[in-house]
Amino acid sequence: MVRAIELARLGMGKVAPNPMVGCVIVHEGLIIGEGCHRKYGEAHAEVNAIQSVKNQDFLCKSTMYVTLEPCSHFGKTPPCADLIVRMKIPKVVVGSTDPNEKVAGRGLACLRDAGCDVETGLLEEECNRMNRRFLTVHQKKRPYIILKWAQTEDGFIDCLRDEEEFGQPTWITNDLSRIAVHKMRSDEAAILVGTKTALKDNPSLTVRDWSGNHPLRLVLDRRAILPESSALLDQSTETLVFTEKEMSSKPNLEYIRINFTRDMLNEINTILVGRGIQSLLVEGGKSLLESYLRDGIWDEARIYIGNKRFGSGIKAPETDWILDREEALDDSLMRIYYRNEHQG
Repeated sequence: MVRAIELARLGMGKVAPNPMVGCVIVHEGLIIGEGCHRKYGEAHAEVNAIQSVKNQDFLCKSTMYVTLEPCSHFGKTPPCADLIVRMKIPKVVVGSTDPNEKVAGRGLACLRDAGCDVETGLLEEECNRMNRRFLTVHQKKRPYIILKWAQTEDGFIDCLRDEEEFGQPTWITNDLSRIAVHKMRSDEAAILVGTKTALKDNPSLTVRDWSGNHPLRLVLDRRAILPESSALLDQSTETLVFTEKEMSSKPNLEYIRINFTRDMLNEINTILVGRGIQSLLVEGGKSLLESYLRDGIWDEARIYIGNKRFGSGIKAPETDWILDREEALDDSLMRIYYRNEHQG
């Protein structure tokens, strides 16, 4: 199952809105086949693993290890549970069950009804953590939300700037941290900033220092005040602008009217889920980050800490969370936190 999890992670950023899935087939203590779901719309992990077995006669005496319950419905591809039954694989060990209402135990029932020995829950926590984006969409009906910001050693996310200084970000961390941020962007489906951040930093919110897909860009522009010269309006990649004004959309640039005075964040979540968006990276600024923190609508936070000190400026959001892990990025740090139900 450890190997199956490793394989599943190869689909990161490529298989959504499907889950990441890895599969290993073992015969007499040896791995004879393995596979993963490589890309949305293509073959699932179980299919690739079965096809990789050179001697198909071994399948009827093998055990399959798969990180997620095999599907039992027709989607882009036929049901994997039916294939497992047809190939007469006698035992299947599953990491976690699929919360998708189209599956939700039906895959396991299909296997058991056919006489297959099914075990569940092996490394379940690890399998669920890996697919936390997929699980959040199906269990909470909203995207998995990651809050991200950079702060100085003395706890500031920005210095005080006049409008004449707008247009370029204030760098707090180093080049390695920037590469890590661009990798993170490539892993997530969408990225969001508020109006002030768009004006002050003029960010592109694209993936440039890493290889991968650009996330769907989102910006809040309630009164439609962003200038046409803004990088977020350059139509270079798909972008949604949430506003209260009536605006005409353009190629790669769609304006969506929302209510900024009532349940704005959940309205955005509903729109994103309707578009198949499973994860959202919120990059700021402070007011927007604190809105998510205040409403308790977040799942993970990644805080980058540089070795600079501003002495004064805009303070970073207050946190008293339990640290999950810390990674050194040369002279900067990345701290990762996961929300539990007792945090706001």
